[in-house]
Amino acid sequence: VFKIVVLVAIVVIIISGCATMSWYGQAIGGQLDLLSRREHIAHLINDSATDPQLRKRLETVLEIRDFAVSELALPDSGSYQAYADLERDAVVWNVVATPRFSLTPKTWCYPIAGCLSYRGYFNQARANRAVVRLEEQGYDVALGPAVAYSTLGWFADPVLNTMLRWDDAVLAGFIFHELAHEKLFVAGDTAFSEAYARLVEREGVRRWLLSRDDAPALANWEANRQIGQALNDVLLQARRRLLDLYAQELIEEEMAVGKAAEFSRLRFEIASLAETLETRRLDGWSQRPLNNAHLAQVATYEDGVEAFATLLAQCEGEIACFHKRAAELAATGSEGRRAFLRFSDDQ
Repeated sequence: VFKIVVLVAIVVIIISGCATMSWYGQAIGGQLDLLSRREHIAHLINDSATDPQLRKRLETVLEIRDFAVSELALPDSGSYQAYADLERDAVVWNVVATPRFSLTPKTWCYPIAGCLSYRGYFNQARANRAVVRLEEQGYDVALGPAVAYSTLGWFADPVLNTMLRWDDAVLAGFIFHELAHEKLFVAGDTAFSEAYARLVEREGVRRWLLSRDDAPALANWEANRQIGQALNDVLLQARRRLLDLYAQELIEEEMAVGKAAEFSRLRFEIASLAETLETRRLDGWSQRPLNNAHLAQVATYEDGVEAFATLLAQCEGEIACFHKRAAELAATGSEGRRAFLRFSDDQ
């Protein structure tokens, strides 16, 4: 595996030139480091030297993985049968950038995954430097840590220490989400691929907690999901207002004033929502500076989820039917997929 990765890296670097070499170099180095840290979960569970708390979490990982394969029809691949401790809090840091008066994110294109609306860095300092460069070019930029990582089935992805920080429901969601990418991923169509995986994640967690007869965990997960959905609704409303603003023929100064007013309104609405729901989970959103790039991320991951929920309902909850219909939609081409993702907005 290592030889294949290095060979691909060399070919890509030669073709792409010096400007791209730095990013691919860190990407390959980060992937090699991740793979080199893998330990078989079964061996760790049976090893008396393994920390008891870690052993319990890894046993839960195998339970989640078995459920994903048997009940969600997700791939029985080599992924999530190994564990890797990266000795840091995130596996990658994702950079998203949009023009100053646009919500259409900048894209980066890759040999395997196609063109995506974000760029990931295994090293936070490199990600920070990328943010500075993009801001100097006039982009709005968002930088966020990712605790889960998938190679879309090209390699046997391990469970990471970054993923074990979360409770069982969130951990299950990550595993279901990433295995869904292995099941179906459309190169170059982030919106379709992520909405599909997000629906599989949500439905998978619901069914898994029901199978465990864990009513308190299910109630807690549902409550947290409702908070998340309420936040997304507020963010998407702000996104629509900004789209209307950017579509107007205004001079730059007027556009900047309108943009500032909308983001000030958004911060106020998030703070009000947090007060209404009596939660501190939204503090990060209400207190940090927000820009177009944050809203572009929300649209990428959330806009199409309801369309996939409708698809599952049409299949009467039958997961094999859902995967089959999703694969058929994936094959319809970019126009067909865009029409499907807009389905929920047209009802």
